[in-house]
Amino acid sequence: MDESGRPQPGSGTTDDHQAARPGPTPPPPASANGAARANSVPHTPRDPEEPPHKEHPEDTTPADQGDTPDIAPDTAPGSDPFTKHTPAGGDDTAPPAQDPVSQGDTPPTRTPATSGRRPTKAPEPRGGLLMGRPFGVPVYVAPSWFLVAALITWVFGGQLDHVLPGLGAVRYLVSLFFAVAFYASVLVHELAHTVAALRFKLPVRRIQLQFFGGVSEIEKESESPGREFVLAFVGPLLSLVLAGVFYLGMLAVEPGTVPGVLLAGLMISNLIVAAFNLLPGLPLDGGRMLRAIVWKITGKPMSGTVAAAWVGRALAIAVLIGLPLLTQSGALGEGAADVSGMDTVTDALLAAILAAIIWTGAGNSLRMARLREHLPELRARTLTRRAVPVESATPLSEALRRANEAGARALVIVDADGEPRSLVREAAIVGVPEHRRPWVAVSGLAHDLTDGMRVSAELAGEELLDTLRATPATEYLVVEESGAIYGVLSAADVERAFVKAMARPS
Repeated sequence: MDESGRPQPGSGTTDDHQAARPGPTPPPPASANGAARANSVPHTPRDPEEPPHKEHPEDTTPADQGDTPDIAPDTAPGSDPFTKHTPAGGDDTAPPAQDPVSQGDTPPTRTPATSGRRPTKAPEPRGGLLMGRPFGVPVYVAPSWFLVAALITWVFGGQLDHVLPGLGAVRYLVSLFFAVAFYASVLVHELAHTVAALRFKLPVRRIQLQFFGGVSEIEKESESPGREFVLAFVGPLLSLVLAGVFYLGMLAVEPGTVPGVLLAGLMISNLIVAAFNLLPGLPLDGGRMLRAIVWKITGKPMSGTVAAAWVGRALAIAVLIGLPLLTQSGALGEGAADVSGMDTVTDALLAAILAAIIWTGAGNSLRMARLREHLPELRARTLTRRAVPVESATPLSEALRRANEAGARALVIVDADGEPRSLVREAAIVGVPEHRRPWVAVSGLAHDLTDGMRVSAELAGEELLDTLRATPATEYLVVEESGAIYGVLSAADVERAFVKAMARPS
């Protein structure tokens, strides 16, 4: 089943297409999958080598300043913008921003940008034991999988004792093989989503096998409702195909044998996976299909997300109440409680877990949709601070005087030809007492520019966030298409603008 990230400024988002498949107790219950996770917007903490300094309040929000985010309105010529205003980012207690693009559980690495040190790229998020990279996509087995594999082995082994009493202790080896084979079929389900996503040029972050099935994390949203529908449908379709293959295999072996029992169990399990994921509510595959249909009818992806998410929440309530009633009433088959080895308490607990996963996934889908709706509001040109060029030997006091006269709030160090070489760190400026500023050269407070720290003024939305995440830093040089300096972009300004945008209703 699927729900939508990106964060996802990540699903990310993040969008992230994750399909969680039912954990298999024969016949195994199905599960919901997770959506693009929220992470913080790319942001680099203060350099640990910088002297401690006092934070001071800032009166303006860069996101609100239009295309020329100059010095704050209350800063008149003759005053110092670096002593009357804090570095962007404001209050340390502000809620962390979500990353709509990264659609995983691991936030981007925050790396101090120190002078002369090239910022490191955020490491690839892990999700347990790496099993391989089919189609170039890492596949991880989460630690929780081993727990459910042990549970399946124990439950299925007990059933084999009734069906094939002559196996003895060997039945647990057979049931362990069943657990591994079932999750292999879940992996095939996820690979179907992955192949479709790659076919549509959508990057896939990873596949993870976990407690309640599998999750495929697709980092971007489909461009059309038709592609969205196909992307969601291929998973259940492959599960149905696998169920048919196992059924044909069942016909070719003798009933009442180990192969016959294994093939029957795998057939039933894949049927349950397909049926459960086709239910029309997010974050299930059927919910994404419903979203695509409403999107096609209304022309608005947000309308499709809202409709499918609320159906998903209704589905969660139905599972919470209906699953225990169906099991205990025998509607799922006579002696369902005995066959599954579950009593009333276990049924209720399983229903609660499934309902919580579906409800949470539906809510995440709504949040990710709102995030993506606001992403275009994040524009490099709007958030950039005006900067003045200075040479490396310029005293800090003189550089600040020039910045104040120009109504600027950032300093860029240039060489003799006017080419930008480094950025003066705002946090470092605040840490220099005023009486020392005439004797401190700006070069001692700067960090060198790398290719990744040059940002086009035309970047916006998800493209802007992807660029910042690729090279974590506190500040970035914003340039025009001609290469001319436009200003300096603070990662904290982007983060704060994102939090403010997310606080507004859709």
